[in-house]
Order: sequence, then C-alpha cells, then structure tokens
Amino acid sequence: MNTPPPVERRTVEEARRAILAAFEQLPAERVSLHEAFDRVLAYDMRAPHDVPPFRNSAMDGYAVRAADVQHATHDTPVLLPLAGTVAAGHPPPRPLAPGEAMRIMTGAPVPEGADAVVRFEETSDTWPPDTRPPGHVAILKPVRAGENIREAGEDVRQGTVVLPAGTRLTPAGLGVLASLGIAEVPCVRQPRVGILATGDELVQPGDPLTPGKIRNSNEYVNAALVRRAGGIPVPLGIARDTVEALTSKVHDALALGVDMLITSAGVSVGDYDFVKHVLAAEGEMHFWQVSIKPGKPLAFGLLRAPNGHAIPLLGLPGNPVAAYVAFEVFARPAIRKMAGLTPILRPTLKARLQEDVRNSGRRHYMRARVWRDPNSGELRVSTKGDSLRVQGSGILSALVWANAFAIIPETATQVPAGTWVEVELLDVPEHALSLIDPSVVTVEP
Repeated sequence: MNTPPPVERRTVEEARRAILAAFEQLPAERVSLHEAFDRVLAYDMRAPHDVPPFRNSAMDGYAVRAADVQHATHDTPVLLPLAGTVAAGHPPPRPLAPGEAMRIMTGAPVPEGADAVVRFEETSDTWPPDTRPPGHVAILKPVRAGENIREAGEDVRQGTVVLPAGTRLTPAGLGVLASLGIAEVPCVRQPRVGILATGDELVQPGDPLTPGKIRNSNEYVNAALVRRAGGIPVPLGIARDTVEALTSKVHDALALGVDMLITSAGVSVGDYDFVKHVLAAEGEMHFWQVSIKPGKPLAFGLLRAPNGHAIPLLGLPGNPVAAYVAFEVFARPAIRKMAGLTPILRPTLKARLQEDVRNSGRRHYMRARVWRDPNSGELRVSTKGDSLRVQGSGILSALVWANAFAIIPETATQVPAGTWVEVELLDVPEHALSLIDPSVVTVEP
C-alpha cells in the first residue's frame, strides 16, 4: 500500500489558492436555445443582421406622410384615399404616393414613401361604421415624421456584439439570440463532478438502518450543491472501507469521464481512513489540515486518468456540516471556474452580530441567519435560533435553518454581541449580490 505524503498545515487562502490553480474553464459546446438557459457563453455573439431587419409599424393604424396630416384635428380632419393594406409578414402592395394612406398592422413593413403611422384611435375608425368615408380614412390628429415606426437596426445593429463571452444566458438574452436567427450557441461545457461517499457505516436512504449504520446524506447534499454551483453531479454510490472497493470506485469515476471527483470521509487520521492510501496510489495527492472550522482535514490532488489527463480530486471530511462547509469554501469556486461562472467566490456583506461567540483559533464558518432590521435598516446576523442550539459539525439540520455563514476570523477568540462580522449569504446568486449598492449596505464605521 502506498504511503501518503505527510499532512501539511494550510490557511483557508493557501488551500483555496492551490486548489483553484489546478482548474481551467472547460471548452465550448454547441447548445440549442431551449437548453441554453442559465448557461455561460464561451464566445462573443455578434449580430448577423439588423434587428428589426426592416422599418415596421409599432402600432395598428395607417401609414401616411407626416406632411400630409400636419393640420389634422378632430374638428377639421384630413381625408386621405386608401392605397391598400399591409399585414404583418407581408410586403406592402406598392409605395405610398403623396396624399394617400395605407392601412397597416403592428410589425408590418412600412411602405416606401410613408414616414409615420397614425393609430386607429386617432382616425375615423373610431366613428360609427355608417359614418366612415368609403375608400378613405379621416385623420384626426397630426403625427411627427418617424412617429410609431420602428427603424431597421433600432434594437441591434448588424456586426455589433450583442452578448459578450462570459454572459450568463437569461430569458431576455435567449430572446435576443432568437431574434437574430441563432438556433445554437457556444456555451462553456458544464463540469461533470463525480460524487463518492466512503465508509462501512453508510447505508442508502431506502435501505434498512441496522445497528451501527447511518444514512448516506453526504451524497445527496453534495449532488445538490454541485448542481447549484453550475455542474452536473455524477453519483458513484458508496465505497466500502477496503483498498479494493475504493480503488474500483475511483476507476469507475475516471472511466465515466468526470472533470472532477469529490469524496467524503476517509481523509482524517482514523485506523480505517484508507482513502489517503488509495489516492496516493492513484495520483499526486496532498493532505492538509486547514485552519477552518468545521472541516479541518482536506485532501486535494490529481488522479491519473486512462486518457492521460489529470483529473482533480477533492477529499472532504465525513461529518455532514464539515463536508458542506468545505464544499462551499473549496469545491464550489472550482466548479464555477470550470463552468465559466463569475464571480467564482461569493461576495461578503457586513452584519451586526446578535450574541457573543467564542472561537478556537481557526476560521469559523458559523451557520447563521441574516435579516434586515426594519427599524434601523441594519443587517443583523444570529448564530442561534429555535432549531439551532449548537454549532456541531454533525448538526445538518442547522443548515436548513441557516441562510448564511457568519465568518469568525482565526485571529478572534471571542467576539462580543454588536460586532460587525462578515457574512456569506447562501441562497442569493453571486450576480445578484454583486449589484448591491455598497451605500445601502450597513458597514462598520
């Protein structure tokens, strides 16, 4: 059995920097518009033509020359002969001559010679049918040249970059691409992330819970976190505490072509923590004690894939909350980097702590709840609640209650109530947080 390298001590920044250095944005793939929502553009998208591609009517009404109706009023309407009708999707029957009007529908091409559209509501179409002039229309109000007309290229000009590389595709962005006739877009490929839980004690949710066994919750938490981070989870089930079982699961992951493998448990100092030995045999691994709470034991390295590629592996702790915190701090930014998502780290805000907290010399990611005080407008954060009595690394239910991490620095051993502390909101997208005006976020004076 290969002997793993010695355990190194790392700060959070040192560990995260080393991890992120091993990841690159994945290559592009062609994606249909129906599948491209929330994906990231790999290249700039330029307009192949103007939008709209031709002058068209913004209203149902009558195409006219503005000079012909400049003196029209309700009391002295201008009577114009009708030169035909233009429906949306059809060309005008002929150019418009001076002193004529042409009935036109919204979106229909404006006939040559016309420079404005008078709405139906401002014509004799509002009169009783038996009083309308046959073959003519009475214009009741003047219009300016260009009024109620959408010019060609008014929305998008041919050749302009309508969506730059790195854009996360929204419904509106997809609509712009569709209006340009683009049916497929080059998107950054979503990373496929293998998820492997380890341990003889684990059983799946549908299996009987016999003495000494616990449910495999990490697989399901990590799979959901991968999806929320922008990746595609590839569950690999449970690896038992034998070298053969672990090795087989690692080989399964590599054969499935994952871009990253995440394991949980087996990277600490227990007698049956075989993961360290297996990983040392399958690639170049580093084993760290990170100055973070919860989640001190962490493994990271590169596995040797059959195709010669190096596949990053991140070994998380086994305790559910420790695994969750380690995922958020280390795995999530790596997945976002592969997926082309920015920013890769969550922005932090400042909130006023509601109770005294103690710390043990590591950076503590306390499960917390943030809210805005309706009276002062300040952001407040509490690490306690009706459903949260302790901050243990096995209290997964605390993360159901929490909507944030309150980050207590490693330099602080005791933080009194009323102190401003950093918080990371867990359920708010980074691109939304990045739009918050700092002037409306209460910060320490």
